[in-house]
Amino acid sequence: MLRPIDNWFLQKAEPDKSCLQFLRAFILQQDRNITETWKYGMPFYCYKGKMFCYLWVHKKYLQPYLGIVEGKRIDYPGLLQEKRARMKILLIDPAHDIPAKKIASLLKQVLALYKQT
Repeated sequence: MLRPIDNWFLQKAEPDKSCLQFLRAFILQQDRNITETWKYGMPFYCYKGKMFCYLWVHKKYLQPYLGIVEGKRIDYPGLLQEKRARMKILLIDPAHDIPAKKIASLLKQVLALYKQT
């Protein structure tokens, strides 16, 4: 039987599905202390047990995005605050090459923040 988190990824239509599956693996490769969990009906990634980031599909733009839990503490080009108090998101266009270097740079900056505390 599939776990809810695995089912969530499988239910997505292409090209979102491949994009999200790439992001899932990519996030987990960034640090051995990052773990995947299912919270609030979405895939969440924790660093040493603290919520770090998550994946979702934007309802308005219909694009996958990487949500950064402590986004308000990060100044990074392309991060959108929208109406969120704490989190910011990075939209990913699945019709184009995934900006892996940009995502890696962003995650490195966020991890540095978590390693300070």
